[in-house]
Amino acid sequence: AETATQAKVAAGAVAGALGLGMVGVSGDVASMLGLTSLAGVAGYQTVWGVTHALHSPLMAVTNAVSGLTAVGGLELMGGGIMPNNTATGLAAVATAVSAVNIVGGFRVTERMLNMFHREGIDPPNCDKLYALPVGVGVVGGLLAQDPAMAYTAAGIACIGAIAGLASQKTARFGNALGVTGVATGIAATVGTAHASMATIAQMTGTLGVGGLVGYLVAKRMQPVELPQTVAAFHSLVGGAAVLTAFSAVMAAEDINTMLAVSSWAGAAIGGITVTGSLVAFGKLHGIMGSAALKLAGKNQINMGLSGLTLASGALMCINPDLGVPCLLVTSAASGALGWHMAASIGGADMPVVITLLNSYSGLAICAEGFMLDNALMSVVGSLIASSGGILSYIMCVAMNRSLANVILGGAWAAAAGPAMVFEGEAVETNADATAAALSMAKKVIIVPGYGLAAAKAQYPLAILVKKLTDEGVEVRFGIHPVAGRMPGQLNVLLAEAGVPYHQVLEMEEINPDFKNTCVALVIGANDTINSAALEDPNSAIAGMPVLEVWHSKQVIVMKRSLGSGYADVPNPVFFKENTNMLLGDAKRMCETLNTKVNALYE
Repeated sequence: AETATQAKVAAGAVAGALGLGMVGVSGDVASMLGLTSLAGVAGYQTVWGVTHALHSPLMAVTNAVSGLTAVGGLELMGGGIMPNNTATGLAAVATAVSAVNIVGGFRVTERMLNMFHREGIDPPNCDKLYALPVGVGVVGGLLAQDPAMAYTAAGIACIGAIAGLASQKTARFGNALGVTGVATGIAATVGTAHASMATIAQMTGTLGVGGLVGYLVAKRMQPVELPQTVAAFHSLVGGAAVLTAFSAVMAAEDINTMLAVSSWAGAAIGGITVTGSLVAFGKLHGIMGSAALKLAGKNQINMGLSGLTLASGALMCINPDLGVPCLLVTSAASGALGWHMAASIGGADMPVVITLLNSYSGLAICAEGFMLDNALMSVVGSLIASSGGILSYIMCVAMNRSLANVILGGAWAAAAGPAMVFEGEAVETNADATAAALSMAKKVIIVPGYGLAAAKAQYPLAILVKKLTDEGVEVRFGIHPVAGRMPGQLNVLLAEAGVPYHQVLEMEEINPDFKNTCVALVIGANDTINSAALEDPNSAIAGMPVLEVWHSKQVIVMKRSLGSGYADVPNPVFFKENTNMLLGDAKRMCETLNTKVNALYE
């Protein structure tokens, strides 16, 4: 089956390329499509090599790189020290918000990578040396007579940035390559703009103000706020794409078909990205309810808004003189579509929404590249789109759900028959018994879930782990791919609390070891350890890969209550003979365990 799928995909790709040639696509457009496709393939191959623990830094890096929407804004800026019309004003705003993304994204990445660094264990940081390639790129870009080769170098550096995140050892170099690529691309754009010194001053001032805002946002961000911060940055990319589309159309003397189609695409995808990201931010930050919005006829609403978006694009191609009004309709309809689709998805599915919006932001940048005939933007956009798409796929596989099911506001598939009834009574335990079990164990596996992040229990937990490790207990962590609110979030939280990354393993790595484990301590996780996924073929989560904690000699589940998880599926692990429930707030309970364990070792 896999071979057949591969053959069909390859045949479809070749047929598609040949078909475009047969309908007259050639010259610069064909060259741009070729570069975009190659970048997408490179991104596809590269992203698969990124370790799960670094998926959060990966998203932060792609967020920063997506700030190359600034290139489009810079190309359209003008008027001297201040913009002289609406088009150049919109371009300046697009450049500023892009700069927020660039500096904020790279700063967030740097902070996360610093959390993974262990003094005395990892090699010392010599990040200042990375100023050399950045400096060479900036100077070379500013002195360039033509931006083509500078853009090529920038694109390669951005691909290398993702490749560098394959491991903790090369991640810092990857981040530096990302900075090099973005800095080179922006410098080449400014250097070849042939603008007056006053306009260049406007460019640098706009980049500086936006960059300062991004730095301050990233500096104030708490690790537990990472998902909503990433979502907010996505909205800026979408906003920049929309603003640039309007600016390009307003500034154009003649709106040809390519400009009409690409500016419409940038506004449409950007509009979805802006509002969808803002909804994701609201749900993750707690200022919106996490429950899915369930309007009557929601699919019809989506179809109607999609139809209106497409119709406005078609009208723009037929009558280019209506460019700005058509873009207004496009932005409004696509924005409403993005808001409704994101609001119709439950809070627990926000990890997929964030990665998908990451992909959308890449598509918006790609469209902007075609709009401005800028190869760098198309290459980087394709790279980001493939990165976000792969992360979305990984998350969906981890939940045994299709991407369409998630983005259309669905839930787990309906069961083919009645689900099994698991009978039994949950047995509660207390901190004294749990501390005794942990101190007497030889091997312990801790399985954290979103409850750990919500309670901010990683700090006392890290102290507990260090004490047990110092006393000779082998302690490791098992992380499910969808634990937390974005890929790799729990890895970052544990690293920030001081847990060495070699103790944190992925689900596939840790699952075979549960049968040889004395105690499995589950903190704030539910669906990701639900044995019904494997034991009941009629369960709503049947087939979902889970951490098989029940194979341990003893399972202790720490959570607030006996309630079900997001999937609303009863968890038979709670009723197994080797399971005890430790009910209470995760942070306070971990603090209590610290006191009890220390007392036992005195």
